[in-house]
Amino acid sequence: MLRARSPQEPDLSDPSDEGLEEHPATRAIRWNFILVWFMRMLALMWIAKGLGYWAVILGADTAPTSFEARTTGFQATTIYFAIIDLVAAVGLWLTSTWGGVLWLLAVMSHLILAVFFPHVVTGGPVLIGLFLSFIVAYLVISWLAASDE
Repeated sequence: MLRARSPQEPDLSDPSDEGLEEHPATRAIRWNFILVWFMRMLALMWIAKGLGYWAVILGADTAPTSFEARTTGFQATTIYFAIIDLVAAVGLWLTSTWGGVLWLLAVMSHLILAVFFPHVVTGGPVLIGLFLSFIVAYLVISWLAASDE
C-alpha cells in the first residue's frame, strides 16, 4: 500500500544529489586522503630506491666492480642516498611534514647530481621527468589539502 507524501517530507525516491552542496569538511578530507596515499606511494618507491643503494653497498647488485673499488665520489653519493632515501621514506609513510621536506631534499639532490654529475648518479631524461612530475604533484596536492582546511 502506497502512502501519500506530505509536502514537508523530502522525496527519498530520487537518488540524485542535485541541489546538494558539498560540505567543505568533506572536500578537505578528500584532499587530505589523496595526499596521505600519494605520500605512502612515494614512500614505497623511495624504500625500494634506498634498498637499491644498499644493494650496491653490500655487493648484491650486478655491477662488475665491487663498491670498494669505485671512486670516492660514487661511494659517498651511494651512502648518502642509501640513508636519506630510507629516512625520507619513513617520514613520507608517517605523513609528517619533515618527511615531505626530507623527500624534497633527497629528490632535488638526485636531480642536481644527475644533471651536473651524470657519471656519479644515473638519471636519464625519463627519470628526471618522472621525479619532476612527482615534485609538482606533491606540491599541488599539498596546496589543495592545505587550502581546503
